Amino acid sequence: MSTKPILVIGAGSWGTALAIILARNNFTVHLWDNNTGHIQQLIQDRTNEQYVPGVEFPECLQPVEDLVTSLRQTNDVVLAVPCAALETVVGQLAEMQQEYNICLTCKGLAPGKHILNHKVVDECLPDNANVAVLSGPSFAIEVAKGLPTAVTIASSNHSVAELFARYFHNEFFRVYTQDDIVGVQVGGAVKNVMAIAAGIADGLGFGANTRAALITRGLAEIMRLGVALGGRQETFMGLAGLGDLVLTCTDNQSRNRRFGILLAQGKGVEAALEEIQQTVEGIRTVKELVRLAREFVIDMPISEQVYNVLYKDIPPLEAVQLLLSREQKSEID
Repeated sequence: MSTKPILVIGAGSWGTALAIILARNNFTVHLWDNNTGHIQQLIQDRTNEQYVPGVEFPECLQPVEDLVTSLRQTNDVVLAVPCAALETVVGQLAEMQQEYNICLTCKGLAPGKHILNHKVVDECLPDNANVAVLSGPSFAIEVAKGLPTAVTIASSNHSVAELFARYFHNEFFRVYTQDDIVGVQVGGAVKNVMAIAAGIADGLGFGANTRAALITRGLAEIMRLGVALGGRQETFMGLAGLGDLVLTCTDNQSRNRRFGILLAQGKGVEAALEEIQQTVEGIRTVKELVRLAREFVIDMPISEQVYNVLYKDIPPLEAVQLLLSREQKSEID
């Protein structure tokens, strides 16, 4: 086990929850964020009332203001920043010119590049980073409160997956390992778009039948894209695929689902984001999904209609009607 600190970058809800898990496992954890005022508040309060209210920090968890000093003390880094910030943060790591074990926890695609997040790390830290990704059905507040949760950590380097699994695993936070780093990321990214669609359908007053259909056909889209990008089909029936999809599409703790509901109620994108007050990864991800679907000639009709609502001003009800009016076809095509 490591005697060095583990650095968690990103003090939002997910980064804070993961830092709490690591500290409860008796590791020294440094938690850093580019919002210095936020970190100073965490140092003062010993809790993150903005994102994970009511959960006190374990003694081993230390919010820190100086990223460089923390990087000099460790090679083990958990990145819990939005996908849009990933390239900038990894660039800061590259400036230190050292090797890292990196665990990526953001669920989405690199904006403007339509590549998976581990490829962003590869581009910025060629030959200097061993990368794993953590994904699965997990709401941050439930993790922070110690409610039973199961996730997957994937890496093409088995020892790195096992390293982070040992760091995170405990009786309440169960960690499975595997090597399908592509499939795990695709499942985590696309489910956010499906959650927006499910939120729209629920916000329009459609019932449980519609939600079940969206989840099932959404899984088909995830599998088509994931296999085309090199993922394994069985990955999408596991925690990072079906598990995360069901959670995100059915519970209002999902900010992507809540965002869809607000759109269906007539709110615009900016007004909905103002109400949610946190990153909604599905908004950016769907742009990259549509590009990938066209590049690989993959049928992703639900993603297309979410894109139309967000970027072509198609009313949510019209988008649903367009989905329902598609030509009849075989389920397995």
